[in-house]
Amino acid sequence: MLLADLVATSNRIKGTRSRLEKIDLLAQLLRRLESSEVAIGVAFLSGHPRQGRIGIGGSVIRDLLAPQPAKEPSLFDALPDAAASASDALQLADVDRAFERITTLSGTGAAAERKRVLRELFVRADEESRDFLVRLLLGEIRQGALAGIMADAVARAGDVPLGEIRRAAMLSGDLEAVAIAVLAAGRAGLESFRITMFRPVQPMLAQPATGIADALERLGTAAFEHKLDGARVQIHIAGDDVRFYSRQLNEVTASVPDVARVVRSLGLAEAIVDGEVVAMDTDGHPHPFPVTMRRFGRTLEVARMIDELPLALTLFDVLRHDGTDLIDAPARERWAILRRIAPAFAVAQYITNDPGEASAFYDEALRRGHEGLMAKSPDAPYEAGGRGFAWLKIKAVHTLDLVVLAAEWGSGRRKGWLSNLHLGARDPASGEFVMLGKTFKGMTDEMLAWQTEEFQRLAVRTEGHIVHVRPERVVEIAFNDVQESPRYPGGMALRLARLKAYRPDKRAEDADTVDTVREILRTGRRP
Repeated sequence: MLLADLVATSNRIKGTRSRLEKIDLLAQLLRRLESSEVAIGVAFLSGHPRQGRIGIGGSVIRDLLAPQPAKEPSLFDALPDAAASASDALQLADVDRAFERITTLSGTGAAAERKRVLRELFVRADEESRDFLVRLLLGEIRQGALAGIMADAVARAGDVPLGEIRRAAMLSGDLEAVAIAVLAAGRAGLESFRITMFRPVQPMLAQPATGIADALERLGTAAFEHKLDGARVQIHIAGDDVRFYSRQLNEVTASVPDVARVVRSLGLAEAIVDGEVVAMDTDGHPHPFPVTMRRFGRTLEVARMIDELPLALTLFDVLRHDGTDLIDAPARERWAILRRIAPAFAVAQYITNDPGEASAFYDEALRRGHEGLMAKSPDAPYEAGGRGFAWLKIKAVHTLDLVVLAAEWGSGRRKGWLSNLHLGARDPASGEFVMLGKTFKGMTDEMLAWQTEEFQRLAVRTEGHIVHVRPERVVEIAFNDVQESPRYPGGMALRLARLKAYRPDKRAEDADTVDTVREILRTGRRP
């Protein structure tokens, strides 16, 4: 398929607000792709190269697109007529091969070669295709064709029930692979997508609740658990072979050798369990999340920190045990298995429908230094990758996970640092991020130094003192309430927002949605 044809579909998707029309446009395009093009097309329309991040930042693209000195030809002055005709021949595979080439480059001369390869693509592309490539490389393809809508399109294109597509994508963590299988073999292509040892699945996620009463109103009888402010881990166990995966599905076994030894001592033949590790102080209280994340640094630092920053393991679910997949089993059955195979590490839990009993358990969690409680439906399956209402989180401090959209250069004591953060919630319908306000509160000097370097690396453009960045960094923001505000596009703003922590364990697509924020504004309720 020509790149120009995919770009034309992308522009039509961007031009409509109808979810059904977006899905129909995507499905039509997917049916036209050759089998070798499916992964490329799904990746591009989901907003990223098939290879993921390929090392091309805003500065490289700005250098290529900047006006050249009068004595030198512009990038697009060369062969202007040929460029237009060449763009007709620019195939998706051509772009994918160029991106693949860029990812393999390293060492002396690599930067110049990356520019050369990218320059060739830009020269061959027409104006609309060139704009698409720039936005693709900068992570700015946000047209509502992200994973949720793409899954719908794959289901329609392959004439397969949507639930089966979502389940396969959740279990594999790879919608592109699912699309390839479905478009090649239909429903039969999904047979290979099941829980597999040492292939992590997307973790089940939670929605915020406004308090104990809200959780009980939604769930009836609920299982309340201590909410830990640690690093989520999915542990795959096959005898002595024990591997840990982060919530982003990256293997992190090297960061937790001490915890791995403890897990091996359980003597389990085969299991996949879900839990968290938390750094504890000498009094047995949990450290804040950023302290725990120090254990997930370089290997040499981990070896040094094992004794000074020990990790406590807590488990709260089991997905597989002794060859049996458990994600479709009711939660109470999974918990019973967990407490049988790892009783010393099972999370503290209290099942009740009584608000007074739940509140007492909540107070106990806070006394132990935890964030609050989780409330879970005892009858729910494990919805891998889902953020439904079977799991609810109740915190002492009202927080949201938001995405940094831009940062402003500071003044006074913060001069020379990127300080004031622009905060956005995810709009699941459009794929855009809706700005909810700014904050410069809660930042240490260490944070300021780090984010100044990081956001210059993620910069896509600058407007005066504002540096706009790729929407990749997730921050946990504490705030007092949500109020109406005509100042921001969503008509809402967070009141007294302050930075609680950066969340490197979360992706932009894991951020809270604008619908969640609207519900807080509508009800006016908070913990």
